[in-house]
Amino acid sequence: MFLLGFSLLEARAEDRRVLVFGDSLSAGYGLQAGEGWVALLAKRTEAAGLPVALVNASISGETTRGGLRRLGDVLARQEPDVVILELGGNDGLRGYPIEQIHSNLSEMVKAIKAAGAEVLLVSIPLPPNYGPRYVKAFQGAFEAVAAAEAVRLLPFTRSLLPLNEDMMQADGIHPTAKAQPLMLEALWPALAPLLQTGAGKAIPPETP
Repeated sequence: MFLLGFSLLEARAEDRRVLVFGDSLSAGYGLQAGEGWVALLAKRTEAAGLPVALVNASISGETTRGGLRRLGDVLARQEPDVVILELGGNDGLRGYPIEQIHSNLSEMVKAIKAAGAEVLLVSIPLPPNYGPRYVKAFQGAFEAVAAAEAVRLLPFTRSLLPLNEDMMQADGIHPTAKAQPLMLEALWPALAPLLQTGAGKAIPPETP
């Protein structure tokens, strides 16, 4: 079951409630409806007959500060079992202080855990032109939060590199529709165990 926006009224009591809380990479920027990796995830769980209710609360251009500001309300409305937290890329692209990024990520992970949900933290590597020191510190912020809060960390697009030219949009930042299945495959091994908890049904390792 895939619900855009902020309503789980159609969800069944037995459904595993999964919230995607991210930026344009999860919101499907530049893609047609149904092409993004979140929509593909919904199709995959539905085809497998998994009791999952999936909500995409991602917003293009979102930062960790903006996400932290709206997270509490979203958690209260959705009451998720699992949260895929994919934020920080816009902070890095804008050169925000690492300490600020770390603090915001940490507060969001703590809020999600306090709400009783499991967390999959997704990190987005920056282009090398930001300099090795900042790029390393940026990735280190995600690693530090994941270690301190004992949550799963997935370095998202590292699993996709190198991407062909037709897998990136003209801006050089956002993947095309062709890349979305690869993004889902990169995510799946880390997400599958979280979906299986309490689901009572085995999860297929690969897309049929």
